[in-house]
Amino acid sequence: MVGRASFALAIGMAGALAHARADEPAALEEGRKPALLRTLAERIVRSNAPFFGEVPLEKCARQVAAFGPREDPRVEIPARLQHGELLLQFGRYDEAIAQLAVALDLALARREQRNAQQAAKLLGLAWLRVGERANCIAQHGPDSCLFPLQGGAIHVDAAGSERALACFAQALELDPNDQAAMWLLNLAAMALGRFPAAVPEAWRIPPESLASEQLLPRWRDRAGEFGLEGNNLAGGSILDDFDGDGRQDVVLSSMHPSAPLRLWLQRTPGEFTEVGEQAGLHGQLGGLNVIHFDADDDGRLDLLVLRGGWMGQAGELPNSLLLQQRDGTFVDRTLEAGLEIAAPTQAACVADIDLDGDLDLFVGYEGDGDRYPSKLWRNRGDATFEEIAAPAGIVRCGFVKGCAFGDIDRDGLPDLYVSTMRGANRLYRNLDGSRFEEVAAARGVAEPRDGFSCFFLDYDQDGALDLFASAYPECDRTAAMGAWHVLGKRRCETQRLYRNDGEGRFTDVSAAVGLDRVAFPMGSNFGDLDNDGYPDLYLATGAPDYSALFPNLLLRNDGGRRFLDVSAATGTGHLQKGHGVSFCDLDGDGDQELFVELGGALPDDAFRNACYENPGAGNRWLTVRLQGVRSNHFGVGARVRVRVATATGERTIHADGGGNSSFGGNSHQLELGLGAATRILALEVHWPASRTTQRFAAVPLDAVVKVVEGAAAPELVVVEGEGR
Repeated sequence: MVGRASFALAIGMAGALAHARADEPAALEEGRKPALLRTLAERIVRSNAPFFGEVPLEKCARQVAAFGPREDPRVEIPARLQHGELLLQFGRYDEAIAQLAVALDLALARREQRNAQQAAKLLGLAWLRVGERANCIAQHGPDSCLFPLQGGAIHVDAAGSERALACFAQALELDPNDQAAMWLLNLAAMALGRFPAAVPEAWRIPPESLASEQLLPRWRDRAGEFGLEGNNLAGGSILDDFDGDGRQDVVLSSMHPSAPLRLWLQRTPGEFTEVGEQAGLHGQLGGLNVIHFDADDDGRLDLLVLRGGWMGQAGELPNSLLLQQRDGTFVDRTLEAGLEIAAPTQAACVADIDLDGDLDLFVGYEGDGDRYPSKLWRNRGDATFEEIAAPAGIVRCGFVKGCAFGDIDRDGLPDLYVSTMRGANRLYRNLDGSRFEEVAAARGVAEPRDGFSCFFLDYDQDGALDLFASAYPECDRTAAMGAWHVLGKRRCETQRLYRNDGEGRFTDVSAAVGLDRVAFPMGSNFGDLDNDGYPDLYLATGAPDYSALFPNLLLRNDGGRRFLDVSAATGTGHLQKGHGVSFCDLDGDGDQELFVELGGALPDDAFRNACYENPGAGNRWLTVRLQGVRSNHFGVGARVRVRVATATGERTIHADGGGNSSFGGNSHQLELGLGAATRILALEVHWPASRTTQRFAAVPLDAVVKVVEGAAAPELVVVEGEGR
């Protein structure tokens, strides 16, 4: 077990410091947390830990090295297959290919069809990875890995993909019904520019199915130009203004236990400078996810780093609450806040559950029975927290992979949705600010049973919060992708969209709006890609193994009636593993860019981030920056309505402050598309703590306004050099 002894003292200290102010230094050794994280990272590498532990590879290498000329093939073939796959995960391609080739020859000689087929498929993956390294990474361009692969996505160095194509074809000759091999064969042919001709019809993706369901302008990946491309494993993303200059910045985490937290500030428009080390973040290692909120209500955004997800006992890693100081640096105050827990997690969300003006915190742990119970912390108002999950009625949450707060019945109290693997999801209705009632089954939102990221949004703009819950079924996901694309068969659970009737009761409309698609989202989020006032979806897909190359999906909301796949037309259907997803107006021109943190969980499955620039759609917009006085500073939980006039009549656009996915961080400023508005008739803001509503009539189109709780009028904001 990793980390249990290391935290016995730490957790005890957390209780002793429970009532110290979290923004004042405690009598702790400076650098305690970075040193602890380094020690745990080293321990993970030297262990059997999932993904990063090197012990299984070393053990397998010793076994294979001891094989003699008369070795029993029933032992040797599986051992070489396992050794080859482990070598591949650590990026040792030549050795992996050598081991897998021997296993294939042995299996063919003994006519062991199943082992031979597995060896051929693994060899194909190894060669495909060689092709990705030589092309998508070494010769990276804005079109690299965009599905369907064409133009700039075709591999110039064809050697790896040539061999991969042959291996997948051999695997299918050995088992013509292998739907995972079908999918991979199509990808290899596309990478070589030989699709569809090089794929037999029985195994071919119908070319007509690859077209977008609606034509839209191309979005250009500018991560490299912005200096944001990075090279990450799975992690979280945040776009927001961290230094208070009005421009949006970027924070990224990576689950690699030795990877530092990173911060880029946009000090001049379109120019990002990496300042993580200066900000005190480089000692904060690892983190499958990271969320941002103002923990001490001082007007500066803080960070909570979530560690250990998917790693079981090896994931007993401490989270980190990082409070931003006046000079822009971050200080770890997890212990003082009473939050330091060593348990695997990737999911957390915040809301003012008791309407006292500060933000409370839910962290969903990957529970196994009574181990790793999820936590609900009430903020005392000074960034120290009291744990209240059990008395509040939030118990036995299960293996949590996503969570979100939202007021489902508009009674002013935020309710909590929890998305889990291996069981029913939970919906906890907030009864009075201190007690919750579990109502998922009664309200119709208990599925999918294998869930992942989730969020509340008003997809049909009727003023009631609807619910998106992604599905991540434990199946052969690559085979399911092949069945969906090649055979047109849905063989697994899909994500859900639940429509709210306005009183907190939900109807599953997934099929009716076209979201019953096989996708396997890990990260996901919502934004308005064309400023028409209806929230669109981006699903960042994948799975840990190398075969899980699935296209991400950009789904345009067609007036609240249906969602259309526009990934191919916009050039956003990236094949690499997707995790943190963030929408934000990065360049200040009124439309939202799309940022995707790309990279998998295996040590060699890193990839560059993508930042897609919005080409614009010509619609009107309004950005609202909220500043609470009695309510929390950034207006999390505030309700905003904009009533506009159009040539065909009036309409209302609704948004909630703090709306976010559980795997991706949007900016706290509300970026509202107004469609074909001719003028704004009224802007309304309803504040959570004071329960007051402000109404303003004189608000300009295509502007940024700041609304202070209780102020007589909004303030027009101008940021020097931005594209307005």
